[in-house]
Amino acid sequence: MIKNNNKQGFTLIELLVVIAIIGLLSTLSILALNTARARARDTKRVADVKQMQTALEMFYNETGDYPTTGITAGNSIGTGTNVYLKAIPKPPTPFDGVPCVNNTGSYTYTYTSGGVGAGGVYTIDYCLGAAVNDLPAVTILHASPSGMR
Repeated sequence: MIKNNNKQGFTLIELLVVIAIIGLLSTLSILALNTARARARDTKRVADVKQMQTALEMFYNETGDYPTTGITAGNSIGTGTNVYLKAIPKPPTPFDGVPCVNNTGSYTYTYTSGGVGAGGVYTIDYCLGAAVNDLPAVTILHASPSGMR
């Protein structure tokens, strides 16, 4: 009787090595995906603030001043029949990184009067979980008619 010693299949060690490699690759891809999602949320926050700034400047061009109230998520920016921003956006969630001190991640609009006969100025406070371009992370940032900082 002739015995055939040609084994076909994988050994237990080979299977464990392949499973470990697949687990490592899947972990790395999930981490990369989460980082990309966080960056996308911060980029959206910056885009939202720029969009609000544009609408506020169009409002100013028509009225000679900025809105004094009513700049909260869901409200619109406009005058009469002219609507410059249909709905003020809500910041994307979840907030990434360590939350800013005294900030929930929302956009906060503040109007400051310029005095009698002078137009006022506004400030939009916002916070990023990570640095975007030259904007730092995890500090309260301010957008005003002079730009974003």
